[in-house]
Amino acid sequence: MPLSEPAPRTLRHRRTIAVEAYSREDGLWDIEACLTDHKDRDFALATGLRKEGTPIHELWLRLTIDEDFEVHDAEAVSDWVPYPGICDQIGPEYRQLIGLNLRSGFRHGVRERLAGAAGCTHLTELCSVLPTAAIQAFAGVVIHTPDTAANDTENTVPPFQLGHCHALRFDGEAVRRFYPRWFNGRANDRANEPTTPATTEAVRDGASTRKLEPKLPTQQEGNHA
Repeated sequence: MPLSEPAPRTLRHRRTIAVEAYSREDGLWDIEACLTDHKDRDFALATGLRKEGTPIHELWLRLTIDEDFEVHDAEAVSDWVPYPGICDQIGPEYRQLIGLNLRSGFRHGVRERLAGAAGCTHLTELCSVLPTAAIQAFAGVVIHTPDTAANDTENTVPPFQLGHCHALRFDGEAVRRFYPRWFNGRANDRANEPTTPATTEAVRDGASTRKLEPKLPTQQEGNHA
């Protein structure tokens, strides 16, 4: 359902964040994000007037990852910035993201390398949406995410998405209805465990499945990664 009816108001600023994920022919994945800021009017910057309809910011970040969420390449570009020739020089610093892992301590690693004056506030902020975006991209393709576990007797651990948010709590209605095998304590409560049990890669082209042993990021991890 929509938000409640707001008080009378006028739009003054719009920020848009878009994320797209692409599987590549070489077996890697590109997770690509864009942040834009627009004003509702002509806007005076120290560097001159920015006309209405022209972005204040338009920032791009692309991470190339493998199916274990390891970052193989990183590229950042700032097309529109408040201080041209200055803001847009920071892009190469984001190559420091190479070697991090989106499912394990990624946000902490970003803060260590690129927080504050070491990076661009908005590019660094944009990094925070990438772990769960990658999870969504991999769901059903790299990560096995069955719609129901009622008859999934081959798996000895719950689907990775259970136990980490309000809707999918083990004693909640969604698990009772759609994942009855794991309802109400029939699986360990993994919400506070340091690692997540293995999940199975979806079968592609008749290939045998494999296990993803390391921890997968979740909504709960969003404040801690």
